[in-house]
Amino acid sequence: MKKVFITGALGQIGSELTLKLRDIYGTDNVIATDIRKNDSDAALSGPFEVVDVTDTKTMIEMAKKYQVDTIIHMAALLSATAEKNPVFAWNLNMGGLVNALEAARELNCKFFTPSSIGAFGPSTPKDHTPQDTIQRPTTMYGVNKVAGELLADYYYYKFGVDTRGLRFPGLISHVTPPGGGTTDYAVEIYYEAIQKKHYTSYIAEGTYMDMMYMPDALNAIVDLMEADASKLKHRNSFNVTAMSFEPEQIAAEIRKSIPEFTMDYQVDPVRQTIADSWPNSLDATAAREEWGFKAEYDLAKMTKDMLEKLRK
Repeated sequence: MKKVFITGALGQIGSELTLKLRDIYGTDNVIATDIRKNDSDAALSGPFEVVDVTDTKTMIEMAKKYQVDTIIHMAALLSATAEKNPVFAWNLNMGGLVNALEAARELNCKFFTPSSIGAFGPSTPKDHTPQDTIQRPTTMYGVNKVAGELLADYYYYKFGVDTRGLRFPGLISHVTPPGGGTTDYAVEIYYEAIQKKHYTSYIAEGTYMDMMYMPDALNAIVDLMEADASKLKHRNSFNVTAMSFEPEQIAAEIRKSIPEFTMDYQVDPVRQTIADSWPNSLDATAAREEWGFKAEYDLAKMTKDMLEKLRK
């Protein structure tokens, strides 16, 4: 990657990824785009353009303007939000992806878009979910992600576009507030622990979900995009994982630093149903073997870092 074009650059992943890539490749070589501009570091620290991903013409024009060689497509509606407006989610998630792939095809760019643990469904093996397994999701977000994986593969086989992707678990960050995902409780709980010493979980006790700390997720994107293409047997998308836990385990870890922290439950039926349809843990063997994936943070190390950063 030498010159990178990012859609959804002000979102949960994009806002941090933009800054990381500017540190690595240079400020002027990472063009951030989103549907609107704000006063965040991602928007103000380097080139930024307002781009609606459903507008093919503008997306291609902007990518041409900056002569990019890589497109990282992050713009999407997340799981819980998508269930509230599934038709809009389909139009945004799939229409935006097709447009981004078309831009990559026309400009001969490398291409990345994330998939998700949401691409799996209730009939998928729950523990150590294999890289290649049945994918029958029961949410619009999940349907979008499976279709997106297949579409990106199609552009690789049909048009030779160098497409790559990762199936992310729930992502936890101290930088960007939650954005409408099912796993957001694992972000919210840290904010509430510091501010209120109490959290009411919308996910039921005993519900295991795969999770990853944002620094590991960002490193995984860079490592995959820099990997030798000849060694990739898979492309769209690799399972990646760092930890799997249920709400009480994260609460117990927080109590090591905040002994007075308490938690109760008020289960959200929509997000609980989504969580119940997802795997408990993923098998990331293919990512480790094909491009050297490795996560640095477990639950204890992540909790320590989250609480330190949020207190500041």
